[in-house]
Amino acid sequence: MLLIKLFFTFLGIGAVAFGGGYAMLPLFERMIVEQHGWLDRSLFLDMIAISQMTPGPIAINSATFIGFQIQGVIGALVATIGMITIPVILISLVSVYREPFKNSKVVQAIFTGLRPALVGLIFASVFSLARDAVFDLWGLILFFVFFGLLAVFRIHPILVILISAVLGLIIYA
Repeated sequence: MLLIKLFFTFLGIGAVAFGGGYAMLPLFERMIVEQHGWLDRSLFLDMIAISQMTPGPIAINSATFIGFQIQGVIGALVATIGMITIPVILISLVSVYREPFKNSKVVQAIFTGLRPALVGLIFASVFSLARDAVFDLWGLILFFVFFGLLAVFRIHPILVILISAVLGLIIYA
């Protein structure tokens, strides 16, 4: 029964997966941490960090990680299949029927309306994650330093990950 629940949970998340993984983080948090209690907040934050460092989309990586935490390899497979089922169907349909809707004012209006909401979802994710990830003065300093390096100086994200890991060892070990 847990595998079925896992599949349908990720099928539902995948069905509303507009805006990519970062926009979906509040939904992940609500479903996985708050509703089902499959992960605690600390493990959820670790899952996000791992999902960002591994190749591939964060939503699929997260589904795989969560499924593995809950039911091992079979759970990872079930969660991942649930996560990708609806998007694969939708992308297949869109690719077949794209031409008639390409210049549709209705479709363009829908996407124009979705963009600000997706940015809001991403900011909500940032706020929710920061609440638990930035838990002391050093965390706050590192947050602003890396935000500046990324936003202003456009330093490569992989370099930020490596530097932050080294600083984490130095500061928190």
